[in-house]
Amino acid sequence: MTDDIFEQLPLLRDLTGEQIQLLRPLFVPYECYTGTVLFEQGDPAEYIYLVVQGEVVIRYKPEDGAVITITRVKSGGVVGWSAALGNRMYTSAASCSDSTELVRVSARDLRRLCEQCPETGILILDRLASVIAERLHHTHAQIMELLIQGSGIEYQI
Repeated sequence: MTDDIFEQLPLLRDLTGEQIQLLRPLFVPYECYTGTVLFEQGDPAEYIYLVVQGEVVIRYKPEDGAVITITRVKSGGVVGWSAALGNRMYTSAASCSDSTELVRVSARDLRRLCEQCPETGILILDRLASVIAERLHHTHAQIMELLIQGSGIEYQI
């Protein structure tokens, strides 16, 4: 992996040389073809994925309904943050809608980084929190739209 990837991805951008050296062995390149399933809803939450190029579709299946496309994550986005939150299982499914280049880090390695190098670990966790908060903000409107459509109410969001 080159330093260019660290400059391309918002989560890894503007790190010191020392921080890059700590992170480089943890973030492993992962290439997928169209239709590759990264994980299914309910699978063990082991990895956090950063999208370098391509697109990952996040889908959720409620117990009493059809599968819902929650979002499409493009370059610079993060997928699989259930693992970062300490969840044992992924709460949604993720698949590549295109040939996709990613890097992934295991949740176990990220926790170890936080224990061994708290300053760098906290920086990465803070950036992950920002990405998660932003995604939840955008997801709220999508879920509201689906709920309104399902209720039969005529309302513009």
